[in-house]
Amino acid sequence: MFCSHLSYQKELVAAKKAASLAARLCQKVQKSLLQSDVQSKLDKSPVTVADYGSQAVVSFVLERELSFDPFSLVAEEDSGDLRKDGARDTLERIRLLVNETIGSENTYSISPLSAEDVLVLIDNGRSEGGAVGRHWVLDPIDGTKGFLRGDQYAIALALLDQGKVVLGVLACPNLPLAPLGVQSSGSQTGCLFSAVTGNGTFMESLDGSSSPIKVTVNPTENSEEASFFESFEAAHSLHDLTSSIAKKLGVKSPPVRIDSQAKYGALSRGDGAIYLRFPHVGYREKIWDHAAGAIVVTEAGGVVTDAAGKPLDFSQGKYLDLYKGIVASNKKLMPAVLKAIQESIDEKPASL
Repeated sequence: MFCSHLSYQKELVAAKKAASLAARLCQKVQKSLLQSDVQSKLDKSPVTVADYGSQAVVSFVLERELSFDPFSLVAEEDSGDLRKDGARDTLERIRLLVNETIGSENTYSISPLSAEDVLVLIDNGRSEGGAVGRHWVLDPIDGTKGFLRGDQYAIALALLDQGKVVLGVLACPNLPLAPLGVQSSGSQTGCLFSAVTGNGTFMESLDGSSSPIKVTVNPTENSEEASFFESFEAAHSLHDLTSSIAKKLGVKSPPVRIDSQAKYGALSRGDGAIYLRFPHVGYREKIWDHAAGAIVVTEAGGVVTDAAGKPLDFSQGKYLDLYKGIVASNKKLMPAVLKAIQESIDEKPASL
């Protein structure tokens, strides 16, 4: 039994602050990465530093802001590799970056965190989640390939209460505030999406310069008019299958391929009408890859299910067990989309 959405307001404030601060850290790392020479772009250490640093910052802020609550965090990273002898330089870079980011906020008067403090913050993310109690769910950088390319990525943070996603925040530093496809060269970038169960989805500028506005999914009932999102990387989703589904639906526009849960944010404000994700055989979806995005879309009036139309179940620990893939759309289009998916799966069973 859930309380009304009002009971999650302090959690929402904390989550927005945590994701925004983590985004500030990631933006700093990405900027220095893009200013460096081409050779160093092949080096994965910048994304490693940003990934761990982001997780430490989110962990720090949530613990500080919600100090009276039992704290459980299900997150992608742990400190194992950072505790190895060869990782001291990397750990020091992370420590300096985390302290600089926390210090930039001016609301936390603390002495600088030690390397061990940072490792402990990262290891807060070792929770397994589940159907009992409250668990924060974090992907500190969703879309690492996009991050390395200077493209889309997201800091994705959600709250599970008794196995249900009740709150979600997506910080998307490189997503324009204007709808995709209509922004000009001077368009502001950096979006923060937030959703609380029963209260809708809101978008604001990541730097806080614009007030939150309520957003809703694209209402189109005509699949021929519907554009769809899919993963940028072919390694992350079966593009040939999504192409077949789009053809059956009569979709005329080419797919919009973006990295990360920024797709869920763009979908929630109506930039496209369908999101399709079909991982390769053997891949198991993690809850942190979809928890925040799923509530951002559903609270904007959309639906997010597996390929059989079943709701996503976030109560089973770190993994999502689902049929074939994930689909998101508006309620009117969903039956036609699911029908086209099943027909395409029946025609292409070998690739699935």
